[in-house]
Amino acid sequence: MAQDGFPDALLQGDKAAWDGFVRRYGGLIVAAIRGVAPPHADIEDLTQDVFIRLCKDNFRLLRTYDPARASLSTWITIVARSTARDGLRRRRGESVPIDAVPEAQLAVDPVEPVRKLKLPEALLSPRQREILTMLYDREMDVAEIARVLKIDPQTVRSAHHKAMIKLRAHFKAEIESL
Repeated sequence: MAQDGFPDALLQGDKAAWDGFVRRYGGLIVAAIRGVAPPHADIEDLTQDVFIRLCKDNFRLLRTYDPARASLSTWITIVARSTARDGLRRRRGESVPIDAVPEAQLAVDPVEPVRKLKLPEALLSPRQREILTMLYDREMDVAEIARVLKIDPQTVRSAHHKAMIKLRAHFKAEIESL
């Protein structure tokens, strides 16, 4: 056994030792890659990239493994994810400057303004109205609203939830009466 935990035969390029390593850790590497790769990615190519990286330059990367810092499976997972991310970045399509795109392709259909929903006055409390306005009209997040109103973020979420329940019930009844 070599001092880094790998059999000497593996680090000397022995095919049987390498095949055993691939059998033992191949599933772990594939799982690690699937964890970072989009569904359309070529998992086999990315897996091959990981194995190439591990054995490149006379197993230089494998020789850097330190069992005192992490378990072998953790270390291999980190290497696999890192290699997969690098591979995905390299395979990403070239970007095109916006000036090179024909004007017709940049055209956007006009958007009709959305009619603002009219709510019955007594349906929501003033606090619920204020929170909905901040969330949807001003596009503030819960933490911002809590800071502005000097209340707990959970209070914001609760008021929002209660207001939505009231609105659903109101509009459901309105639709059913039609």
